[in-house]
Order: sequence, then C-alpha cells, then structure tokens
Amino acid sequence: MTDRFGTERLRRTVLATWAEQPDRFREDANSEEDHARGGYRDRVVVELAQNAADAATRAGVPGRLLLLRVDVGDARLLVAANTGAPLDAHGVASLASLRASAKRDLPGQVGRFGVGFAAVRAVADDVALLTRSADGDGVDAVHFSLARTAEVVAAIGPLADEVRRRDGHLPALRLPFDGTGPLGDLAPVVPGAGWDTVVVLRLRDDAAARAIADQLDSVGDPLLLALPALSSVTVTGADRDRTLEDVARRWVVVSRTGEVDAALLADRPVEERDRTAWRVTWAVPRSGPAPAGSVHAPTPTDDPCTLPALLVATFPLDPSRRRVAPGRLTDVLVAAAGEAYADLAAACRAEGQDPLGVVPTGLPAGRLDAALHDSALRALRDAPVLTPADGGPPVTPRDAVVLAGPAGHDAALLAVLGPRL
Repeated sequence: MTDRFGTERLRRTVLATWAEQPDRFREDANSEEDHARGGYRDRVVVELAQNAADAATRAGVPGRLLLLRVDVGDARLLVAANTGAPLDAHGVASLASLRASAKRDLPGQVGRFGVGFAAVRAVADDVALLTRSADGDGVDAVHFSLARTAEVVAAIGPLADEVRRRDGHLPALRLPFDGTGPLGDLAPVVPGAGWDTVVVLRLRDDAAARAIADQLDSVGDPLLLALPALSSVTVTGADRDRTLEDVARRWVVVSRTGEVDAALLADRPVEERDRTAWRVTWAVPRSGPAPAGSVHAPTPTDDPCTLPALLVATFPLDPSRRRVAPGRLTDVLVAAAGEAYADLAAACRAEGQDPLGVVPTGLPAGRLDAALHDSALRALRDAPVLTPADGGPPVTPRDAVVLAGPAGHDAALLAVLGPRL
C-alpha cells in the first residue's frame, strides 16, 4: 500500500528527535497525557463533531455526522462518520503534532489550536481514520496504536526504561502508521457509502464506554447551533437512534458578525492574531425554557451563562481551552453580545413569543456571566419590544410607562394618557 500520508517520514523524524533528546520524549508524553486527562478529557464527541464541521466547510457542502456506538466481538467501538473534505497529508501531520493546526490559514474553521484530537486518548489506545482518497479512487487510512508505539520506542535503547516506567502512558498520537491497523476489519462503516471520512475508536475499558455513553446522551440542539456547518447529526447506540436536524425550526436564532481592530489581538498567541472576524449568536427555544448551560466558544466552556438563552461566540480561550480569556477582545465581544441580545428579544416579539421571557433575572454566576447580564440589560433598555395598550408600534423599555392597578385596565383612561402605556 502506498503511504500517501507520509507516515513513515513523520515517525522517522519524531523517533530521531527522541533518540537524540530523550527528554523530548518525556515532554511529548506528558503533554499528550495533559490534554487527554485535562482540558479535553470529556470532549471526544464534541471534538469529532468539530472536525466534521470543518471538513464540511472546506468542501462547501452541508455537513452530516454519524456517531455510532457499537460492539464488534469483544471490541467496543465509537465510530464517527462525516461528509466533507477528505483527510490529507497536512491533516495527518497536524493530528500527529502537539500544537500545530493545519487549519490555521483556512477561513471559517472552528478548530484552531491543533490539540483537540488528543481528546481521543482519554478513551482509546487504538484509533483509525479511513478517508476517501483525494483522487476519488479508493480509501486511504492511517492509524495510531499505543501497542505499536510502545514496541517501536522500546527499541530505542535510551528510552526502554522510560517506556516501562510510564506503564502505558505514551505519546501514541505522535507516531502515525499507514493503513487501518487492528481496527481495519472491525469498522462497520467505511468511506464511499455516503461518507467521506470515518474515525474508529476502540474504547479502552468500562470507564471509557461509560464516558462515551454520557457524551452521546448529551448531544442535542446546542451542538448544531454551535457548529452551523453541520446540518444533521445522527446518534446510534444500543438504546435508541435519533437524528438532529432543522434546528432553526425549533429555535429563534439571531447573529451578529464583524471585524475587530488587530490591536485587540496583540496579546493573543501569534497564530490567533489573524483571526479578526468575530461572530455572536443567541438562540432560544420556540417552546419550553432554554437549557441551563455554559458559554459556547463555539464549543462548550466551563464558564456558566445564566441568561435564558444559548450563547455561541468567538471568545478567546485560555490555555486550558475550557475558560474564556479575560481582556479587551472579550470586552468587545461582550458588548456585541448585548446588542445581539436586544436583537433576540425583537426577533422573539416578531415571531409571536414574549420578549420579556428573555430578560435576565436572578444573580449572575461569575464575572463573565455578570458582564453578559449588564450588557444585555443595557441594550434591552433601547430595544423596541414592548407592545403598547393601544396595539400601536412597539416602544422601548426606556420610553415605556406602566400603569399598575385597576386603572391599567381602563381602556378609555389609557387612550387619554398616551401611546407609551
């Protein structure tokens, strides 16, 4: 088989570095473990969905994603199949790097840090990626294997003791191998039958299987709202099958976009400084309350959002990728989020929903949440969302007057007092 992804060259380069500098091996192993146990420990499904969305964007097609949890013999598998641009050599090199995204210069991509794929190591030691060949003729594949990594690295004299000492905690994603490896014959879905790329994870143990079950159970409309390049997500498991699509039919959605001054990015990492475009989206269900949740940037963070709507925005993130980074850029986006929130209230009124249902109430749950509350309330004061008693054009809360008590129900009196009531 032709090594179309250049995996042998990638391995040779990495192994030569480790042999010459054994501390680099420890550094890579510790970094991969940090990602898998730290910021990306519960993000396997989200990261696979994000990669699917980016593939659809690159191909200019509606994104479809299948998330399949299936047992084949004694192997417990998670399979993610998606439409979109196939995996290429640059993508494989990015997957095998510690912190170098192949999407850096591509517009409209969600992935930007080059570390999200490390989430798979939280649950799997064997991972295979099968993709439609770029020339359309056949299927190309690459796999990552902890066992093969251990075998290859143990053969390097200075590293043999370190491999034993680490007891299986090795940087398996640094060494890609050509072909599907041990998962090749187990994949229940392959590219070509409606899918362009298929990722297969062999789940490590019971804990990994439970973690994936929880993540699949949590897949819902917020994922489609956060990743609009995905038009549908199908989740298939032992209990039930479900497909999410047409999310705009179930939610009122408003967005604002723009460009920030490059000076606001001066304190961001170098590879983020070209990303001057911003986007803020608010969404509220057409029926029922909005789910209590967190700020999405665009995938979920650990920052709570207690406003009665879902927020998705291009906030900068801190090194953990789980918190919004404070600073001037975040301040600008918070202000934009407030203006967009007023748009949401107006959109609710236009579609027959009570705009007062999105007014923030209660105490905020943190500094960012407090800033969002203040920004939203400030913008809502000047949003024409209140219907006067005479049914005339909507008025803003700032201009409105409320007449309480029995007099407020006296139509004749209201007509005399004026149109702002």
